[in-house]
Amino acid sequence: MEDYDIMTREEAEKKMEVLRQIFPIVRLVRGYTVMDLDEKTGAMEGLDKMETAPPCECFAFWQKNEPCRNCISQRMMEEHGQTSKLEFLGREMYQVTARYVEIDGEPYVMEMLQKQDSQNFIDEDGCKKLIGSLMKYNHMIYMDALTGVYNRRYFEDEIKNKTNTAGVAVIDMDYLKVYNDTYGHRAGDHALEMMVNVIRQNIRKTDSLIRYGGDEFLLILPEISKESFNEKLKMIQEKIHDTAIADYGNLRLSVSIGGVITRDGESIEEAVLRADRLMYFAKDQKNMVITEEEIEYLDATMREYLKTQTIKPKILIVDDSDMNRELLTEILHQDYEILEAENGEVALKILEQYGNGIALVMLDLVMPKMDGFQVLTVMNERRLMEDIPVIMISSEDSGKYISEAYGFGVSDYIRRPFDARVVYQRVLNTIKLYSKQRRLLRLVTSQIQEKERSNRIMIGILSQIVEFRNSESGPHVIHLNIVSRLLLEQLIKKKNKYHLSWQEIGLIATASALHDIGKINIDEKILNKPGKLTKEEFEIVKTHTTIGAAMIGNIDLYHDERLVQLAYEICRWHHERWDGKGYPDGLKGDEIPISAQVVSVADVYDALVSDRVYKKAYPHEVAIQMILNGECGNFNPLLLECMLDIQDEIRRRISVVSAEDFVRDADDQENMDIANMQLNLLEME
Repeated sequence: MEDYDIMTREEAEKKMEVLRQIFPIVRLVRGYTVMDLDEKTGAMEGLDKMETAPPCECFAFWQKNEPCRNCISQRMMEEHGQTSKLEFLGREMYQVTARYVEIDGEPYVMEMLQKQDSQNFIDEDGCKKLIGSLMKYNHMIYMDALTGVYNRRYFEDEIKNKTNTAGVAVIDMDYLKVYNDTYGHRAGDHALEMMVNVIRQNIRKTDSLIRYGGDEFLLILPEISKESFNEKLKMIQEKIHDTAIADYGNLRLSVSIGGVITRDGESIEEAVLRADRLMYFAKDQKNMVITEEEIEYLDATMREYLKTQTIKPKILIVDDSDMNRELLTEILHQDYEILEAENGEVALKILEQYGNGIALVMLDLVMPKMDGFQVLTVMNERRLMEDIPVIMISSEDSGKYISEAYGFGVSDYIRRPFDARVVYQRVLNTIKLYSKQRRLLRLVTSQIQEKERSNRIMIGILSQIVEFRNSESGPHVIHLNIVSRLLLEQLIKKKNKYHLSWQEIGLIATASALHDIGKINIDEKILNKPGKLTKEEFEIVKTHTTIGAAMIGNIDLYHDERLVQLAYEICRWHHERWDGKGYPDGLKGDEIPISAQVVSVADVYDALVSDRVYKKAYPHEVAIQMILNGECGNFNPLLLECMLDIQDEIRRRISVVSAEDFVRDADDQENMDIANMQLNLLEME
């Protein structure tokens, strides 16, 4: 299904007439020609003249002497999509939205321009704060919140297309998931921070370190010789491996590195692809550096090099027969570290100890105490098979057994008696294939992560505008996000009555930032009145719910997006109450969407524990009791139970949170959400 509008000329004219009610400038771009359709008359006649229209010089409008390098219309003509950007004309800022359309079978891009005049809704002091806030957000766009190095977006925007001579390395931390699963995500974060610190201490100020994915980093070393580059990477790898995390049992770090020197005319992005292939090979072996200078040598004497320079991948052989374990060990021991288990119970203990540090499990079907199918059941329950492939080994050749084994998620099935060459090759293929699948999945999900982070940033900017006008601090939005997410997570644990998914929870928490967007249209004197509002003033304030909903609802281009739908629900109904005594529509019970219910509770809580122009903050305990007693309106009893269950966690998270902590926690939660998404994708395969 095409994701763009297909229109006749008459339909295009009607569409633009509607858009002109919102955007001062609406125009069509075809190829490298443009028609400014500011005037309603003659619009369609202009369409007939597109073939002979002069070259597009819309850059002149922006007081530039050459076309924009980031021309979104040209991009949308190629991508057949929609996007927006901010553009400055002097000191004035415009939002430009470009959307690909087809009119009578011909390709066009529809451009809509809107002047962004912040002075319309914030005072001079607020404007200064907003500018400061935008600068912080700009910093966040290009910096990784956890490690403080550049992020993937910086690489995409500033680095990838450069063609200068440089050493390019892809660095991947080994066993990060093991650290997270064994010691918790804080340990994994600490490990990444320590690794980054080691690298930073051993590179120049002109070098760039970029967090490319979850545990994957790029190191760009401009103007460096091949010899120095190779020595630098090996030194970094050795120093990282010498680093121990004292708080976690002197845990040793390990990295796999692939490195190349850029070729003449080659972009950094192209060099990264070559380095990534080398890192992928190094990752199969763990804790090693591979550069292009060593490729020919490695091809000639691969196995000897690997045996002396790498940590061998671990294979767990589970079989009650000593002879079978000895045979398999003999076939594989030269290139793999072999772990043995005589039954399923011992196997599970070893799996618990090593986690995904085990590259492959070779599992017998028929065993005493716990057979192979029982082991597979436990591995699936513990999600071990997401990261550890399993090859079944058995003399059984029944189609039923084989089908059942594959149903449990095994990667292969090898029958006894063993053919050494077949066993070795199938083991090698399984390990490499599984590693490749996980890397590809990590790449996809890292891109999703960047997109979600961008969504949070842009929504955060918009919400800050509202907070500045309303004399409420930035933490209000952060607190709303935290409390909403905590309530939703507890709701799922307690009783998932509303069938919420991990993705839905994240979207609701993100959309909560827009709950008061309608206050943009409320008189500031009323919003910030220190005393009690009159009846008439309160009625005006109440309209922010319908105003905000109308603003969201008028976003025709994105009305099918779930984030937009949730934002609409929250804007319109976050002041509704369970007993029907709220506003604007007097909804009752579960007539109120769960998104609005949760944000309503979170909004009331934060209003109580925060200083406002009309009151001082209440203590946490008092605020909780006031909500439970119905002093702030009537709420869903199930949500109140959830709030009571997690009140200590709410207090802890709210009392210590900073903007930096919030960003880090948001990224942690994003990683958990992505893990859930990965599981869903794997289950679909």
